Amino acid sequence: MSRTRPSSATRSVAREVFLLQLVLVVLLVAAAVVAIVVQSRRDTMTDARHRTLAAAESFAHSWGLQKALNSNDPTAKLQPLAEAARRASGVDALIVYKLDGITLTHSDPRQIGKHVIGPYADAARGKPFTRTFQGALGLSVISAAPVKDSSGRVIAIVSAPVTVEKVQKSVNQQLPIFLGTAVVALALAGGGAGLVSRRLSRQTHGLGPAEMTRMYEHHDAVLHAVREGVLIVGRDGRLLLANDEARRLLDLPTDAEGRQVGDLGLDHRTAELLASDRIATDEVHLAQDRLLALNKRSTSPYGAHQGSVVTLRDTTELRWLSGRAEMARERLRLLYDAGVRIGSTLNVERTAEDLAQVAVPGFADIVTVELLDPVLKGEEPAVAGTEMRRTAIAGLAADHPLHPVGELMGFAPGAAAAGGVDQGRSRVEPDLAGTADWRSQDPERARRILDHGVHSLAVVPLRARGVVLGRVEFWRYGSSPPFDEEDLSFAEELAGRAAVGIDNARRYTRERTMAMTLQRSLMPRGLPDQDALEVAHRYLPAQAGVGGDWFDVIPLPGARVALVIGDVVGHGLHAAATMGRLRIAVHNFSALDLSPDELLRHLDELVTHIDVQDEDAAEATAITGATCLYVVYDSVSGQVTAATAGHLPPAVAHPDGRVEFLHPPVSPPLGLGTGLPFETAELTLPEGSRLVLYTDGLVESRSRDLDAGLEALGAALAGPDSAPEDTCATVMQALLPARSADDVALLVARTRRLDPAHVAEWDVPRDPEAVGTVRKNCARQLADWGLQDVAFGTELILSELVTNAIRYGAEPIHVRLLHTRTLICEVSDGSSTSPHIRQAKDTDEEGRGLFLVAQFAEQWGTRYSSRGKTIWAAQAVGPDDQS
Repeated sequence: MSRTRPSSATRSVAREVFLLQLVLVVLLVAAAVVAIVVQSRRDTMTDARHRTLAAAESFAHSWGLQKALNSNDPTAKLQPLAEAARRASGVDALIVYKLDGITLTHSDPRQIGKHVIGPYADAARGKPFTRTFQGALGLSVISAAPVKDSSGRVIAIVSAPVTVEKVQKSVNQQLPIFLGTAVVALALAGGGAGLVSRRLSRQTHGLGPAEMTRMYEHHDAVLHAVREGVLIVGRDGRLLLANDEARRLLDLPTDAEGRQVGDLGLDHRTAELLASDRIATDEVHLAQDRLLALNKRSTSPYGAHQGSVVTLRDTTELRWLSGRAEMARERLRLLYDAGVRIGSTLNVERTAEDLAQVAVPGFADIVTVELLDPVLKGEEPAVAGTEMRRTAIAGLAADHPLHPVGELMGFAPGAAAAGGVDQGRSRVEPDLAGTADWRSQDPERARRILDHGVHSLAVVPLRARGVVLGRVEFWRYGSSPPFDEEDLSFAEELAGRAAVGIDNARRYTRERTMAMTLQRSLMPRGLPDQDALEVAHRYLPAQAGVGGDWFDVIPLPGARVALVIGDVVGHGLHAAATMGRLRIAVHNFSALDLSPDELLRHLDELVTHIDVQDEDAAEATAITGATCLYVVYDSVSGQVTAATAGHLPPAVAHPDGRVEFLHPPVSPPLGLGTGLPFETAELTLPEGSRLVLYTDGLVESRSRDLDAGLEALGAALAGPDSAPEDTCATVMQALLPARSADDVALLVARTRRLDPAHVAEWDVPRDPEAVGTVRKNCARQLADWGLQDVAFGTELILSELVTNAIRYGAEPIHVRLLHTRTLICEVSDGSSTSPHIRQAKDTDEEGRGLFLVAQFAEQWGTRYSSRGKTIWAAQAVGPDDQS
């Protein structure tokens, strides 16, 4: 508790006392000065009277005065004597005159011989007198004394006047002494008042009058009205203060204050604490039939006198309530922990284990969880069954007598062991030993459970959305109290929260299973046979669920192969379904033998069209966010042509160990509807180069940015040449994070070149007679390859295609034969017009050329280039016919 400090606008008691003392001292000093001044004025008048009278009488009774008066020239004799006496006495003049008033002596010689006028009758009658008058020189005092002869007759008068101002000057010479003395007295008095005020300030802690008044007015009320006992004990162990509540709680005698605490009849432990220097916080002490909570602190930080202050409160009535409150706090903390922990993973078994572990040992000693088999598979049970599989156990050692995890348990409907789960009801069994129904289910196991010390059971169904998913059993053994109805209510609350988590995990498991099934059905189950590339791949779904990463290898006519990889943003069924739609679309567009940029343009238009159609659906989600990389490799020329729609660039590992990234011009992801064209990048690779296509889940994560991931990929690919399978393993080991949050797709293809001996090509002039030359050259080449069995069909195909090129096409005309797994005939010309197959009528003389080509070839088609078009036809070649 902090001490009260006066504000700057509030005067403290010490300050007011100091000011009061200072005012009193100033007033006293001022009064003393005034009194001294007044007294000095009175003394001045008195001194003037005494001085003049003494001077007059002294001169009147001086020796030889009568003789001088009786001389012929009294003035000559008396004037020097009078002036000497005047100067010695400090009066203004000594005037001697006869009874006729003629002046004999005067301080002003001009007045000698003149007649004196004044009230001198008393002097003439032989009596001295003193009078005050206002003269020309100011207020003056004059005294007169008679001069008598030997017979006592007055013969002359001596007067001595003096001005009050002259006497005052002599008094004023003493006034600085008085004032200095007053100032010294004032300083001493002020210093004393300051010392007193300083000590008073320390005693009152600088409190103001209102605060002091409030403190002392409320002191007794606060001290004795609180419901807590307050004691103040001195350092010597004496009780200095005790309020009424402390006297009541400790039953103190009336004269307790001032006595040693050991003499007050307190409990030995309590008296020892009060007399010691030990600090205490909520220590429980026994006082007769009361339980008191004692708090003890030292008073030294708050007062000059060291001691201890002790507070006491009666906790007897609060013990039971505090126990209940503590249990309620523990239950709330347990529910909070359950809410944080249960359902944090979308795994049914893990969620059941979290439920079992969070309830032990805070609520139960043993917890077992059983779930229906459909729930474990992610399916939704139609009705609650009596057969459940034990999924989790917590709180028992390995040799426990309960059913182990994974065992299928069956109970009779409505039995105590089933806990009413088949009806969706909870049940509590406080005493298992006395429950015959529970023991009759499995007597031997029941005996072993009871021998283990288990004595109480609470069974609660796990129910979510009105469907029973399983049940949870809470067991107590040993000294733990049996379950009651209040415990059952808490168990139901805990089980209800866990059931929501289990149901969410079940639904997630179902969706993930469906998504994985869908994805597996849509992903390529095997790589197609082709001779242009040696391919290996890896796909790893994310920990959070199935995503939209996909890849494909598509053989193309002309000894070419297309490599495709893509990524759909998101996870789950929508991502898997979107991936399947895009993969099918790419396959369809590849059948048209489009260039990579044209294929991505058509794919982007398709995605945009799908998004527009899906806007009408209530729960449709746009595909926007999908990326795709399309790469075509030509094994004849070794040329790679790549185009991207927002995807990461492919990596190229050269046979010499050098690694580079092929960066096609940047294009937006699919479905944005920007209308921007897609562009291609071309690169010619030597045989044995490795093309690496990947998704962002491999090179980018929360702990690694994209640039660092690409650098790590380049480092993993660098070095000596390796097989694609080995490359996949190396890259996955080097870059794959421990717990991937995204799908990872990796496609590695090592290039091969078609043997130049298996390629034959000729330039054809635009002359109908050149058709025969082409057929002869074709027959000769097929004979060299040992393909005489297909020579007739090949010659027919070539003659029809070359004839069409000469008749309807444009130069240059070029023929190429490729001997791979099939025999491919290609005829190129400079025209972009595309031929169409049709059924010729009986009367038509033309129009049967492409029909014949389709009859003899397995496949045929047209592809376009910047120089025109190429019409190709492929024929199957038997293994015995290949060289």
